[in-house]
Amino acid sequence: MSDPHPRRSMLAGFRASFLTGLVVVLPVGLTIYVVWGVIGYIDGWILPLIPAAYQPEALLQRWFGPEVNFPVRGVGVLVFLVFTALVGWLARGLIGRTVMRQAEMVVERVPLVRSVYSGLKQITETFFAKSEKSFERTCLVEFPRTGYWAVGMVATTPKGEIAAKLPGTGPMVAVFVGLTPMTSGMLLFVPAEDVIFLDMKADEAVKMIVSAGLVYPASKEAIAAVAAR
Repeated sequence: MSDPHPRRSMLAGFRASFLTGLVVVLPVGLTIYVVWGVIGYIDGWILPLIPAAYQPEALLQRWFGPEVNFPVRGVGVLVFLVFTALVGWLARGLIGRTVMRQAEMVVERVPLVRSVYSGLKQITETFFAKSEKSFERTCLVEFPRTGYWAVGMVATTPKGEIAAKLPGTGPMVAVFVGLTPMTSGMLLFVPAEDVIFLDMKADEAVKMIVSAGLVYPASKEAIAAVAAR
């Protein structure tokens, strides 16, 4: 009678190799899939705005012959980047600032469009303004009740009417608490003394929230041990 242990050992080895390969292949494959999908989405948004004579496929057939016919991705992304940089360069000049100011005055006269535009503009300026450092710090905050702690990202200090009407005399911070899998969240205004600030970066906090606590950032001690090897 043959021994069944070698077969089990072979299956166990195959299972271990498959899981190891899955750990290697899955992140790479998902990353390529997401990037490819984003490029395709931007192309689908930009390319219809380009005249048919200047579409990538038409240019390839014009340069290399009618037998060359295959889809080209990434042209829309390139056009978007160049166009956005050109608009930014024009907006930095005197004429561009004047045109932008006049356009904003027109937009502000339309009730619904004015609300949407002003909100999006404030969000964009908050994220990309060099003077405003948002979501650079993370913290632990008691949520949803005392004794339960959640990882939050410090947005800014309260301003305007919110800052004037918040109770208490101590400094307050605005903390965004993301909900797994980061498709929604809560904005909390918390006394600065009631939060525990962390050394964890914002992108590391996002990874931990999205993974439902399965992915933790490496501690400074672990990083130092790896560097010392």
